[in-house]
Amino acid sequence: MSTVDESVTDVDEQPRTPLDPHQQRSARLIRWFIGVFFVVVIGFGAIFASRFGIDPSLVQSPLLGKPAPTFEAPYLEKEGVLKSETLTGQIVVLNFWASWCVACRAEHDDLVRASRAYEDKGVVFIGVDFQDTRKDAIAFLDEMVRAYDNVVDDGSRVAIEYGVYGIPETFFIDADGIVQAKIVGESSFYLLSQTLDAMLRGETPQSSLDGYVQSPPGS
Repeated sequence: MSTVDESVTDVDEQPRTPLDPHQQRSARLIRWFIGVFFVVVIGFGAIFASRFGIDPSLVQSPLLGKPAPTFEAPYLEKEGVLKSETLTGQIVVLNFWASWCVACRAEHDDLVRASRAYEDKGVVFIGVDFQDTRKDAIAFLDEMVRAYDNVVDDGSRVAIEYGVYGIPETFFIDADGIVQAKIVGESSFYLLSQTLDAMLRGETPQSSLDGYVQSPPGS
């Protein structure tokens, strides 16, 4: 028993061969990379944790609770100009879209369905064609379904006034002309109806972030 103990002691006490300078530098470099890796991982973890700890559906906008910017824009498929002041007294759903926008295509049927469901409740839907051509926009509607008026946003002036940075974006304006909510990304019948029902009850709805927005091609 004592012999085993002595052998273990001898092994433990054997001197270790020192690393040469090249090996020492390599070891320090490896430790540095490992340290950086863990710092990056922890940093990303903190960011994602903070995001998941906050309701991601809330969308901040300087327009919320303020008068909607007024505008005049030519109709896409008929003569004349739409003046936004003529919509006062109705709830307005203002949807920015384009023929090249993938999410706009995905949400279109739900917008049509909602516009028909709420047309007798003092709600009007207006589409704003953004950075598009009339030909492509009309071809888009030929392929899809028409249910409400669309206007052309020449020079993106309306989008700039509303702070649009990508589409689709949908704004909800109450009968007094105040912006009450917005949807960033693809809308759905559920989101549209929940927002409109809240407004019809006289409540302030929550805005929503529901997917990605798309920038104009080549931008």
